[in-house]
Amino acid sequence: MLINERENRKERVLAAANAMATAARTAPKGKGIDVIEIAIATGDTIKSISDMMLQLSEETGMHFLIRDAENILQGDALLLIGTRQQVQGLNCAYCGFPTCEAKPRAVPCAINTTDVGIAIGSACAMAADLRVDTRVMFSVGLAVRRLELLPDCETLYGIAISCSSKNPFFDRKSTKPQ
Repeated sequence: MLINERENRKERVLAAANAMATAARTAPKGKGIDVIEIAIATGDTIKSISDMMLQLSEETGMHFLIRDAENILQGDALLLIGTRQQVQGLNCAYCGFPTCEAKPRAVPCAINTTDVGIAIGSACAMAADLRVDTRVMFSVGLAVRRLELLPDCETLYGIAISCSSKNPFFDRKSTKPQ
């Protein structure tokens, strides 16, 4: 049997995405409390996210969303990492309020937000170990929030994943008018 690597590229990207999800899940969490949500988007779901990013660009005037919307279509998977908001009862004031009770619901808990960053770092370290190309994009998180794909999450990011001869997430077109 001969298997050409071009024929199973998508399966290998999905395997890498699963390993990245494991790395994110097992990353350290503040107070040991897991409020992280992780999902993998492929195919039509990536297209839906891209379409929403284009819509958000029209609504907000953030032109970089157009570039990012086109860019995620060049990969084979998106790892979505977000956090449910749950105050940790530390009264640490990292959020800018003196106590957890004083923090408005709309203000994210700094510990939860840090947990997302650590999970993203762990996922990207795994991607580097596996030699797949990635790009962390908060713009993907904006679209995922609007689409309510991870409905309990308020802080969300996406990691685009590719396994091609050239990293499609590196030399990206400028969004500035020529």
